[in-house]
Amino acid sequence: MEWIVLGVIVLFAVFAVSIYNRLVTARNRYKNAFAQIDVQLTRRHDLIPNLVEVAKRYMAHEKDTLEAVIQARNAAVTGLKNASQNPGDPEAVGQLNQAEQGLSGALGRLFALSENYPDLKANENMMQLSEEITTTENKVAFARQAYNDAVMNYNILRESVPNNFIAGPLGFGPAQMLEIDDPAKREAVQVDFG
Repeated sequence: MEWIVLGVIVLFAVFAVSIYNRLVTARNRYKNAFAQIDVQLTRRHDLIPNLVEVAKRYMAHEKDTLEAVIQARNAAVTGLKNASQNPGDPEAVGQLNQAEQGLSGALGRLFALSENYPDLKANENMMQLSEEITTTENKVAFARQAYNDAVMNYNILRESVPNNFIAGPLGFGPAQMLEIDDPAKREAVQVDFG
């Protein structure tokens, strides 16, 4: 009888370790996926001051719009920094969502206003920066999808029975997807200066 009890305990321990290792793997996958978003958003944030500087030369009357872009960019940088420290923190990821939505809106207004400035539209630096931002937006969208897939897999794993009996007590909390609430904002900023 002792051997049977010992065998059951060993099987349970192996089973628990297996679940723990799968949870750790899933958590590391979504953290790695967030790191890819971090790279692309950092690139986007680094391009924006150059874009504003070029636009500033032509859009002197649009000072409020240019300042709004810089403020939105700074909020997004802060949101990204906070979320990067712990991609599993739903509050930090939610704040990043909001900051990025604000930045996308401000950039959209800047690009819409730039249509009124033919010299700005024709500026080679502006065209190049706009193309780089558009390309980066597309990379952000792909990275966001990969992250959301990894988060979904992690959350399913941690919520499934019997995994949930191990996940909760060992601190595997829910992860937050990086979503954009407004369907119009789900699309990359489209820029056409040609």
